[in-house]
Amino acid sequence: MFIFGFLFSFRQMFFKKRESRPLDFLVIGAQKCGTTALYSYLKEHEEIGMSFKKEMHFFDDETLFSADKEIDYKAYESSIQVKTGKEKIYGEITPIYLYWQNSCERIWRYNKNIKLIAILRNPIERAFSHWNMSRERGIEKHTFYEAILLEEQRQKESLPYQNRVFSYVDRGFYSEQIRRYRRFFDDDHILFIKYEDFKADQKEKLNSIFEFLNVDPSRYDYAHKIIHKREYESKITEKERQLLLDTFYYDIKEVERMLGWDCSDWLKKENG
Repeated sequence: MFIFGFLFSFRQMFFKKRESRPLDFLVIGAQKCGTTALYSYLKEHEEIGMSFKKEMHFFDDETLFSADKEIDYKAYESSIQVKTGKEKIYGEITPIYLYWQNSCERIWRYNKNIKLIAILRNPIERAFSHWNMSRERGIEKHTFYEAILLEEQRQKESLPYQNRVFSYVDRGFYSEQIRRYRRFFDDDHILFIKYEDFKADQKEKLNSIFEFLNVDPSRYDYAHKIIHKREYESKITEKERQLLLDTFYYDIKEVERMLGWDCSDWLKKENG
């Protein structure tokens, strides 16, 4: 709880005081799916208050939710910026919430009426982007192919929780993550967006997000943003892509069925 107490004090120094109340929405994922750009867009809308930093990691913090502790939400809620006083809704973005199994029920217990947004990317491209980020940060020494083969063992070593770092493939099994959230929340409380559609027309998808959140799209001046564009050290190989196509095929077909999407582009065999 120390970190949230510190954030509360920091926020009091630089931002207007906000009455403590439950957050109205969360962007729950997925990692490497444009959530950094979305955070930048949302915090510029005058009717939306966002946390002073992206990724508060509240509902995936196992130390906060240990059995012998009473949950204190006040410091978490006070991490939200109040810029103009015109804000109508408040939220934050932590992409691991979609993947982290314990987060879903915690969010539901916190606010059963909260709205949730999830952006889903081709799981093969997402995994490769995730691996490249790990390589860039110096925490992954293996090739992508080696990391894929090692992942099952790495996951076992993290039990009873998931592996936060070396979960390149596991995070891409979206159907169970969708199913988990649908067990707790009605469909009208969850907005799923295909990353490739968001990337192709950010303005249109932002408007659909604003409408979902019941804020006025016209109260925002859109300017295209490119954030965290990185040059990869290599391209995904044919062998790596085929392995992941075989791995994800049935899950992708299930995502198509569950969300009514066309994900044929996720199943292409050539490099993106």
